Amino acid sequence: MDVTVAIDCMGGDHGAHVTVPAAISELQHDERCAVVLVGLQDRIHAELARCHVQPGPRLRVQHASEVVAMDEQPATALRNKKDSSIRVAAELLKSGEAQAVVSAGNTGALMAISRFVLKTLPGIDRPAIATVLPTLKGETYVLDLGANVDCTAEHLLQFAIMGSELVACVEHKARPSVGLLNIGEEAIKGTEVVKQAAELLRGSELNFYGNVEGDDIYKGITDVVVCDGFVGNVALKASEGLAQMLATYLREEFNRTWYSKLAGLVAMPVLNGFKRRVDHRRYNGASLLGLRGVVVKSHGSADAFAFRFAVQRAIEEARTGVLTHITDRMSHLQKIAAA
Repeated sequence: MDVTVAIDCMGGDHGAHVTVPAAISELQHDERCAVVLVGLQDRIHAELARCHVQPGPRLRVQHASEVVAMDEQPATALRNKKDSSIRVAAELLKSGEAQAVVSAGNTGALMAISRFVLKTLPGIDRPAIATVLPTLKGETYVLDLGANVDCTAEHLLQFAIMGSELVACVEHKARPSVGLLNIGEEAIKGTEVVKQAAELLRGSELNFYGNVEGDDIYKGITDVVVCDGFVGNVALKASEGLAQMLATYLREEFNRTWYSKLAGLVAMPVLNGFKRRVDHRRYNGASLLGLRGVVVKSHGSADAFAFRFAVQRAIEEARTGVLTHITDRMSHLQKIAAA
Protein backbone atom coordinates (compact mmCIF):
# COMPACT_ATOMS: atom_id res chain seq x y z
CA MET A 1 0.00 0.00 0.00
CA ASP A 2 1.41 3.42 -0.89
CA VAL A 3 -0.73 5.49 1.51
CA THR A 4 -2.24 4.62 4.88
CA VAL A 5 -4.81 7.04 6.29
CA ALA A 6 -5.58 7.30 10.00
CA ILE A 7 -9.21 8.31 10.39
CA ASP A 8 -10.59 9.87 13.55
CA CYS A 9 -13.84 7.92 13.61
CA MET A 10 -15.34 9.69 16.60
CA GLY A 11 -15.26 13.29 15.33
CA GLY A 12 -18.08 15.24 13.73
CA ASP A 13 -21.81 15.31 14.26
CA HIS A 14 -22.31 11.67 13.27
CA GLY A 15 -19.12 9.88 14.34
CA ALA A 16 -18.54 6.30 13.26
CA HIS A 17 -21.91 6.11 11.52
CA VAL A 18 -20.42 8.32 8.78
CA THR A 19 -16.65 7.89 9.01
CA VAL A 20 -16.57 4.08 8.86
CA PRO A 21 -18.81 3.68 5.75
CA ALA A 22 -16.84 6.45 4.01
CA ALA A 23 -13.56 4.67 4.74
CA ILE A 24 -14.95 1.38 3.45
CA SER A 25 -16.15 3.08 0.27
CA GLU A 26 -12.74 4.58 -0.38
CA LEU A 27 -11.02 1.23 0.17
CA GLN A 28 -13.33 -0.33 -2.42
CA HIS A 29 -12.46 2.33 -4.99
CA ASP A 30 -8.74 2.72 -4.28
CA GLU A 31 -6.84 -0.54 -4.06
CA ARG A 32 -3.53 1.20 -3.28
CA CYS A 33 -4.59 2.72 0.04
CA ALA A 34 -5.06 1.37 3.54
CA VAL A 35 -7.05 2.73 6.49
CA VAL A 36 -6.66 2.75 10.26
CA LEU A 37 -9.95 3.43 12.03
CA VAL A 38 -9.18 5.25 15.28
CA GLY A 39 -11.61 5.57 18.17
CA LEU A 40 -13.79 3.61 20.58
CA GLN A 41 -13.29 0.10 19.25
CA ASP A 42 -16.72 -1.20 20.31
CA ARG A 43 -18.48 1.48 18.26
CA ILE A 44 -16.18 0.99 15.30
CA HIS A 45 -16.61 -2.80 15.28
CA ALA A 46 -20.38 -2.38 15.59
CA GLU A 47 -20.37 -0.11 12.54
CA LEU A 48 -18.16 -2.53 10.61
CA ALA A 49 -20.60 -5.32 11.42
CA ARG A 50 -23.50 -3.18 10.20
CA CYS A 51 -21.61 -2.72 6.93
CA HIS A 52 -20.80 -6.46 6.78
CA VAL A 53 -17.05 -5.78 6.71
CA GLN A 54 -14.24 -7.37 8.69
CA PRO A 55 -10.82 -5.86 9.47
CA GLY A 56 -8.05 -7.12 7.19
CA PRO A 57 -4.64 -6.26 5.72
CA ARG A 58 -5.90 -2.93 4.42
CA LEU A 59 -8.29 -2.13 7.27
CA ARG A 60 -7.49 -2.19 10.95
CA VAL A 61 -8.90 -0.70 14.13
CA GLN A 62 -6.82 1.32 16.61
CA HIS A 63 -8.51 1.80 19.96
CA ALA A 64 -8.60 5.26 21.54
CA SER A 65 -10.39 5.52 24.87
CA GLU A 66 -11.27 9.23 24.78
CA VAL A 67 -13.31 11.51 22.53
CA VAL A 68 -12.88 15.25 22.08
CA ALA A 69 -16.25 17.00 22.15
CA MET A 70 -17.09 19.43 19.36
CA ASP A 71 -17.41 22.32 21.84
CA GLU A 72 -14.41 21.41 23.98
CA GLN A 73 -11.63 23.94 24.49
CA PRO A 74 -8.53 23.02 22.40
CA ALA A 75 -6.19 23.54 25.37
CA THR A 76 -8.28 21.21 27.52
CA ALA A 77 -8.32 18.52 24.85
CA LEU A 78 -4.57 18.82 24.37
CA ARG A 79 -3.75 18.75 28.07
CA ASN A 80 -6.29 16.28 29.48
CA LYS A 81 -7.13 13.84 26.69
CA LYS A 82 -3.89 12.18 25.67
CA ASP A 83 -5.70 9.06 24.45
CA SER A 84 -8.30 10.85 22.34
CA SER A 85 -9.01 9.62 18.83
CA ILE A 86 -7.51 12.84 17.41
CA ARG A 87 -4.31 12.46 19.45
CA VAL A 88 -3.87 8.76 18.65
CA ALA A 89 -4.39 9.42 14.92
CA ALA A 90 -1.78 12.19 15.03
CA GLU A 91 0.67 9.91 16.82
CA LEU A 92 0.20 7.28 14.10
CA LEU A 93 1.12 9.93 11.55
CA LYS A 94 4.17 11.02 13.53
CA SER A 95 5.43 7.43 13.90
CA GLY A 96 5.08 6.73 10.19
CA GLU A 97 2.34 4.13 10.61
CA ALA A 98 0.10 6.46 8.62
CA GLN A 99 0.84 9.05 5.94
CA ALA A 100 -2.26 11.18 6.50
CA VAL A 101 -4.93 11.98 9.09
CA VAL A 102 -8.58 12.86 8.45
CA SER A 103 -10.97 14.14 11.11
CA ALA A 104 -14.40 15.76 11.21
CA GLY A 105 -13.92 16.70 14.84
CA ASN A 106 -13.25 19.89 16.77
CA THR A 107 -11.21 22.15 14.45
CA GLY A 108 -9.37 23.99 17.21
CA ALA A 109 -8.46 20.76 18.99
CA LEU A 110 -7.35 19.13 15.74
CA MET A 111 -5.05 22.07 14.96
CA ALA A 112 -3.68 22.32 18.51
CA ILE A 113 -3.03 18.60 18.87
CA SER A 114 -1.60 18.22 15.37
CA ARG A 115 0.74 21.17 15.88
CA PHE A 116 1.87 19.85 19.27
CA VAL A 117 2.46 16.29 18.06
CA LEU A 118 3.74 16.92 14.53
CA LYS A 119 5.33 20.39 14.79
CA THR A 120 5.58 22.75 11.81
CA LEU A 121 7.67 22.39 8.68
CA PRO A 122 11.04 24.22 8.52
CA GLY A 123 10.52 27.86 7.64
CA ILE A 124 6.79 27.83 8.46
CA ASP A 125 5.77 29.87 11.49
CA ARG A 126 2.08 29.01 11.55
CA PRO A 127 -0.06 26.32 9.92
CA ALA A 128 -2.94 27.54 7.77
CA ILE A 129 -6.29 26.06 6.81
CA ALA A 130 -6.81 25.78 3.05
CA THR A 131 -9.84 24.62 1.11
CA VAL A 132 -10.94 24.42 -2.50
CA LEU A 133 -13.95 26.36 -3.79
CA PRO A 134 -15.84 26.05 -7.09
CA THR A 135 -15.46 28.91 -9.58
CA LEU A 136 -16.63 29.86 -13.06
CA LYS A 137 -13.32 28.52 -14.39
CA GLY A 138 -13.05 25.39 -12.26
CA GLU A 139 -11.63 25.62 -8.74
CA THR A 140 -9.55 27.93 -6.55
CA TYR A 141 -7.77 27.30 -3.25
CA VAL A 142 -8.25 29.79 -0.41
CA LEU A 143 -6.15 30.15 2.76
CA ASP A 144 -6.12 30.92 5.65
CA LEU A 145 -9.69 30.15 6.69
CA GLY A 146 -9.51 30.65 10.43
CA ALA A 147 -6.36 29.26 11.98
CA ASN A 148 -4.62 32.64 12.21
CA VAL A 149 -6.64 35.75 13.00
CA ASP A 150 -3.65 38.11 13.26
CA CYS A 151 -1.02 37.69 10.57
CA THR A 152 2.15 39.46 9.51
CA ALA A 153 3.14 40.05 5.91
CA GLU A 154 5.66 37.21 6.24
CA HIS A 155 2.90 34.85 7.34
CA LEU A 156 0.84 35.73 4.27
CA LEU A 157 3.88 35.05 2.08
CA GLN A 158 4.25 31.64 3.72
CA PHE A 159 0.56 30.93 3.11
CA ALA A 160 1.03 31.85 -0.55
CA ILE A 161 3.97 29.48 -0.88
CA MET A 162 2.08 26.61 0.76
CA GLY A 163 -1.05 27.22 -1.32
CA SER A 164 0.97 27.43 -4.52
CA GLU A 165 2.79 24.17 -3.84
CA LEU A 166 -0.48 22.47 -2.89
CA VAL A 167 -2.09 23.43 -6.21
CA ALA A 168 1.06 22.57 -8.15
CA CYS A 169 1.03 19.05 -6.71
CA VAL A 170 -2.67 18.21 -6.50
CA GLU A 171 -3.84 20.03 -9.63
CA HIS A 172 -0.61 19.43 -11.59
CA LYS A 173 -0.10 23.09 -12.50
CA ALA A 174 3.46 24.23 -13.09
CA ARG A 175 3.07 27.84 -11.91
CA PRO A 176 -0.23 28.42 -10.10
CA SER A 177 -1.34 32.05 -10.00
CA VAL A 178 -1.63 33.65 -6.57
CA GLY A 179 -3.95 36.51 -5.61
CA LEU A 180 -3.93 38.54 -2.40
CA LEU A 181 -7.44 39.21 -1.08
CA ASN A 182 -7.96 42.94 -0.64
CA ILE A 183 -10.63 45.65 -0.74
CA GLY A 184 -9.49 46.74 -4.19
CA GLU A 185 -7.11 45.85 -6.99
CA GLU A 186 -5.03 49.00 -6.59
CA ALA A 187 -1.68 48.65 -4.80
CA ILE A 188 -2.44 51.65 -2.57
CA LYS A 189 -5.48 49.95 -0.96
CA GLY A 190 -5.63 47.69 2.05
CA THR A 191 -4.08 47.53 5.49
CA GLU A 192 -0.36 48.05 6.01
CA VAL A 193 0.08 44.30 6.48
CA VAL A 194 -1.62 43.55 3.17
CA LYS A 195 0.45 46.20 1.38
CA GLN A 196 3.65 44.78 2.83
CA ALA A 197 2.57 41.26 1.88
CA ALA A 198 1.95 42.42 -1.69
CA GLU A 199 5.51 43.78 -1.86
CA LEU A 200 6.91 40.50 -0.59
CA LEU A 201 4.85 38.55 -3.10
CA ARG A 202 5.97 40.76 -5.98
CA GLY A 203 9.58 40.12 -5.01
CA SER A 204 9.10 36.37 -4.67
CA GLU A 205 9.38 33.69 -7.34
CA LEU A 206 5.68 32.98 -7.11
CA ASN A 207 3.33 33.69 -10.01
CA PHE A 208 1.76 36.66 -8.22
CA TYR A 209 -1.28 38.08 -10.01
CA GLY A 210 -1.82 40.98 -7.62
CA ASN A 211 -4.71 42.04 -5.43
CA VAL A 212 -8.08 40.36 -5.90
CA GLU A 213 -11.45 41.31 -4.45
CA GLY A 214 -14.05 39.09 -2.83
CA ASP A 215 -16.09 38.57 -6.00
CA ASP A 216 -12.93 37.52 -7.87
CA ILE A 217 -12.74 34.33 -5.80
CA TYR A 218 -15.70 32.76 -7.61
CA LYS A 219 -14.68 34.19 -10.97
CA GLY A 220 -11.61 31.95 -10.75
CA ILE A 221 -9.23 34.85 -11.42
CA THR A 222 -6.37 33.04 -9.64
CA ASP A 223 -5.57 29.48 -8.62
CA VAL A 224 -4.77 30.54 -5.04
CA VAL A 225 -6.27 33.31 -2.91
CA VAL A 226 -4.37 34.36 0.22
CA CYS A 227 -5.76 36.19 3.25
CA ASP A 228 -5.59 36.14 7.03
CA GLY A 229 -7.80 33.75 8.96
CA PHE A 230 -10.28 36.38 10.10
CA VAL A 231 -11.05 37.62 6.59
CA GLY A 232 -10.97 34.12 5.12
CA ASN A 233 -13.38 32.65 7.63
CA VAL A 234 -15.85 35.53 7.24
CA ALA A 235 -15.70 35.23 3.45
CA LEU A 236 -16.27 31.48 3.59
CA LYS A 237 -19.18 31.62 6.05
CA ALA A 238 -20.79 34.48 4.11
CA SER A 239 -20.55 32.41 0.93
CA GLU A 240 -22.09 29.38 2.63
CA GLY A 241 -24.93 31.52 4.00
CA LEU A 242 -25.62 33.04 0.59
CA ALA A 243 -25.71 29.59 -1.05
CA GLN A 244 -28.20 28.35 1.56
CA MET A 245 -30.38 31.42 1.13
CA LEU A 246 -30.49 31.05 -2.66
CA ALA A 247 -31.35 27.36 -2.38
CA THR A 248 -34.18 28.20 0.04
CA TYR A 249 -35.52 30.95 -2.21
CA LEU A 250 -35.45 28.61 -5.19
CA ARG A 251 -37.42 25.90 -3.37
CA GLU A 252 -39.97 28.45 -2.15
CA GLU A 253 -40.54 29.85 -5.63
CA PHE A 254 -41.01 26.43 -7.22
CA ASN A 255 -43.52 25.48 -4.51
CA ARG A 256 -45.48 28.75 -4.55
CA THR A 257 -48.28 27.74 -6.98
CA TRP A 258 -49.40 24.72 -8.97
CA TYR A 259 -47.95 26.38 -12.08
CA SER A 260 -44.55 26.90 -10.46
CA LYS A 261 -44.58 23.28 -9.25
CA LEU A 262 -45.23 22.13 -12.81
CA ALA A 263 -42.42 24.40 -14.03
CA GLY A 264 -40.17 22.82 -11.38
CA LEU A 265 -40.86 19.34 -12.76
CA VAL A 266 -40.00 20.47 -16.26
CA ALA A 267 -36.82 22.15 -15.02
CA MET A 268 -35.77 19.20 -12.85
CA PRO A 269 -32.91 17.99 -15.12
CA VAL A 270 -31.44 21.48 -15.17
CA LEU A 271 -31.86 21.89 -11.43
CA ASN A 272 -30.21 18.52 -10.76
CA GLY A 273 -27.28 19.49 -12.96
CA PHE A 274 -26.95 22.79 -11.11
CA LYS A 275 -27.09 20.99 -7.77
CA ARG A 276 -24.26 18.65 -8.79
CA ARG A 277 -22.06 21.55 -9.87
CA VAL A 278 -22.42 23.47 -6.61
CA ASP A 279 -22.75 20.50 -4.23
CA HIS A 280 -20.59 21.56 -1.29
CA ARG A 281 -20.04 17.92 -0.34
CA ARG A 282 -17.76 17.48 -3.36
CA TYR A 283 -15.46 20.16 -1.97
CA ASN A 284 -15.32 18.79 1.56
CA GLY A 285 -11.93 18.63 3.21
CA ALA A 286 -9.75 21.51 4.38
CA SER A 287 -5.99 20.97 4.51
CA LEU A 288 -4.01 21.99 7.59
CA LEU A 289 -0.93 23.14 5.70
CA GLY A 290 2.44 23.73 7.31
CA LEU A 291 2.53 20.70 9.60
CA ARG A 292 5.02 17.84 9.37
CA GLY A 293 2.29 15.57 8.12
CA VAL A 294 -0.84 15.60 5.98
CA VAL A 295 -3.87 16.53 8.08
CA VAL A 296 -7.29 17.14 6.53
CA LYS A 297 -10.31 18.52 8.36
CA SER A 298 -13.75 17.41 7.19
CA HIS A 299 -16.86 19.49 7.86
CA GLY A 300 -18.45 18.34 11.09
CA SER A 301 -21.87 17.80 9.50
CA ALA A 302 -20.50 15.81 6.55
CA ASP A 303 -22.30 12.67 5.45
CA ALA A 304 -20.46 9.57 4.20
CA PHE A 305 -20.42 10.90 0.62
CA ALA A 306 -18.77 14.16 1.70
CA PHE A 307 -16.39 12.57 4.20
CA ARG A 308 -15.01 10.30 1.50
CA PHE A 309 -13.95 13.39 -0.47
CA ALA A 310 -11.93 14.54 2.54
CA VAL A 311 -10.25 11.12 2.66
CA GLN A 312 -9.48 11.33 -1.05
CA ARG A 313 -7.96 14.78 -0.59
CA ALA A 314 -5.67 13.48 2.15
CA ILE A 315 -4.56 10.54 0.02
CA GLU A 316 -3.84 12.79 -2.95
CA GLU A 317 -1.74 15.16 -0.85
CA ALA A 318 0.26 12.29 0.59
CA ARG A 319 0.82 10.67 -2.81
CA THR A 320 1.93 13.84 -4.57
CA GLY A 321 4.40 14.83 -1.88
CA VAL A 322 2.97 18.22 -0.98
CA LEU A 323 5.01 18.43 2.24
CA THR A 324 8.27 17.75 0.42
CA HIS A 325 7.53 20.42 -2.17
CA ILE A 326 6.70 23.01 0.51
CA THR A 327 9.87 22.16 2.43
CA ASP A 328 12.02 22.39 -0.71
CA ARG A 329 10.52 25.77 -1.66
CA MET A 330 11.05 27.21 1.82
CA SER A 331 14.62 25.93 1.90
CA HIS A 332 15.27 27.53 -1.48
CA LEU A 333 13.92 30.89 -0.31
CA GLN A 334 15.97 30.77 2.88
CA LYS A 335 19.15 30.16 0.86
CA ILE A 336 18.34 33.13 -1.36
CA ALA A 337 17.72 35.35 1.68
CA ALA A 338 21.02 34.28 3.26
CA ALA A 339 23.04 34.88 0.08
